[in-house]
Amino acid sequence: MIEKKIKDILKNKITDSKIFIQDMNGNQDHFSLIVISSKFENLSIIKQHKMIYDALGSMMTNEIHALQIKTFTWEKWKNKN
Repeated sequence: MIEKKIKDILKNKITDSKIFIQDMNGNQDHFSLIVISSKFENLSIIKQHKMIYDALGSMMTNEIHALQIKTFTWEKWKNKN
């Protein structure tokens, strides 16, 4: 399943992360992603999202058609929830 593949890749590339992923259309190519990690500390949203795109590499042009990304540091996640 592609969700597991995405989750495994991100867990390996962005250590200490918690990942929530949802298939948005049932076709296994449009996903909503929430990633929480201390690696995002002091990084702009653009740099945080670039970390996700870099980690997923060629999946972004082959297996994933659309990806909605929300990133949080642990502190921001705790404050939000």
